[in-house]
Amino acid sequence: MTISATDLASMLCSRLCHDMLSPVGALSNGLELLAEERDGEMRKRIVELLEQSAKTSADKLKFFRLAFGAAGGFGEMVAVAEPRSLVEGLVSNNERITLDWNVSADALPKPAVKVLLNLSLFGMEALVRGGTLEVGAELNGTTSEIVIRATGPRIAFDETIGKALDGTLPEDQLSSRTAPAALVQALAKELGGGVQYALTGEALVLGAVLPGA
Repeated sequence: MTISATDLASMLCSRLCHDMLSPVGALSNGLELLAEERDGEMRKRIVELLEQSAKTSADKLKFFRLAFGAAGGFGEMVAVAEPRSLVEGLVSNNERITLDWNVSADALPKPAVKVLLNLSLFGMEALVRGGTLEVGAELNGTTSEIVIRATGPRIAFDETIGKALDGTLPEDQLSSRTAPAALVQALAKELGGGVQYALTGEALVLGAVLPGA
């Protein structure tokens, strides 16, 4: 799979817009209701919903800034507290998912953090009925090793995302849904590493080995 940087960037922007549409739309609708509502209890409830939508929007923007973007402000090494807080932010918006964080390193190279965040995103999306998201990573010398495991009563994983991860997705099938996986594959290839995944009825396991990340 060979994808131009322009096409990949366009698809990632589309994915960002798609994921932000719901919480931002909820904010807009809530403000309209708040302007019309006069009942004190109802206004209180609307404000609570606005606060939740604002939190969801902020959590997603922070996550995608580092997962997809250049993430200016970070050095070559990123303290693992940062990706942990980003994953925790998204998980906190879904009470059916429990996070199990097992990252031994204090810091990881920025490309490895991008891969970790995107693989975590795939894991979260696979848990359509909730479950546990296990995030593991370690740094052996200059090689980053990442493992994401999603377990739950039902696992949903689009095979086109798997094809994008292993580099077999035809270019004309690139979409906003598969663009994050294409980004992970491109990062791994650039570093001379690789990405793998295994899927069963109750678990999705995603792994990456990134030499010199």
